[in-house]
Amino acid sequence: MPAILGSGEHRYRVVDNFAKLPEGWQLTDVASVAVDSKDRVYVFNRGAHPMVVLDRDGHFLRSFGEGLFSRAHGLHIDADDNLYCTDDGDHTVRKCTTDGKVLLTIGIPEKPSPFMSGEPFHRCTHTALSPKGEIYVSDGYGNARVHKYTPDGKLLKSWGEPGTDPGQFNIVHNIATDADGWVYVADRENHRVQVFDGNGKYETQWNNLHRPCALCCCGGAKNPTFLIGELGPGLAINRKVPNLGPRLSIVDARGKRIARLGGEDGPGVASGKFLAPHGIALDSRGDIYVGEVGVTNWDTSFPDEEMPAAVRATRCLQKLERVRE
Repeated sequence: MPAILGSGEHRYRVVDNFAKLPEGWQLTDVASVAVDSKDRVYVFNRGAHPMVVLDRDGHFLRSFGEGLFSRAHGLHIDADDNLYCTDDGDHTVRKCTTDGKVLLTIGIPEKPSPFMSGEPFHRCTHTALSPKGEIYVSDGYGNARVHKYTPDGKLLKSWGEPGTDPGQFNIVHNIATDADGWVYVADRENHRVQVFDGNGKYETQWNNLHRPCALCCCGGAKNPTFLIGELGPGLAINRKVPNLGPRLSIVDARGKRIARLGGEDGPGVASGKFLAPHGIALDSRGDIYVGEVGVTNWDTSFPDEEMPAAVRATRCLQKLERVRE
């Protein structure tokens, strides 16, 4: 019996073993996921085939990126079905077509800026677009910055520094925008999402989150909602504390929680449980796709247990099908 998560109008049925890959293939740490205008699912992962493309039923269509990407991290798709692929392993953002042709590269492959220098990039993490097509890049692990670029890749401005005050970051892990141009930044280790105007002016922050990792704006231009993937505890002292995730939260444009899916009793591999939700996307029917970095996160969550083969084989990508009654 498939697991059901959520309640009321936010009920989702877990589609077990969603991805149907060629024999001998597997996904390893799905860092991010995106859905195009035809509901094709792009799975950016750290395995031998970095970009795997599936239809909405999970059937394999094609792959690309072999030999190009170093370490998958962020993926965004625009209204014209261009892919923005953020590679924190070689410190670049690449704009690609849906068959993998590179149209634009921002950053110098394998040449990071100095650690915490504020200069782009040092392990950049994700991208988002303004209504005018300007490119925001969250940066990331070795910086505490957001950079804003023209559509053709010229740096316009940067903001942010290490710290805990408004406008400061402690692992700026993900970024999203809405139709009005507001910029939402997952400030992971500060346990918050910060909200800025399009030029980096701090506006507000959303709290009551636990290590927000994945971030997706959806729900339409007038009443946007946000899907937030939250990681579970990263410290031994609170590893078994309940109600800290990993989980998904759905919030409105003011950050008020609408629904929460999972996370009450920690991570797991059973249907309806999460390991480490790192990327998230929504299709035209309201179904949710969750990319998980369960392989990387396994030792953090289960330091005394051997990782089951199923984690590598089937648990790095989940589909949650919205229950329609």
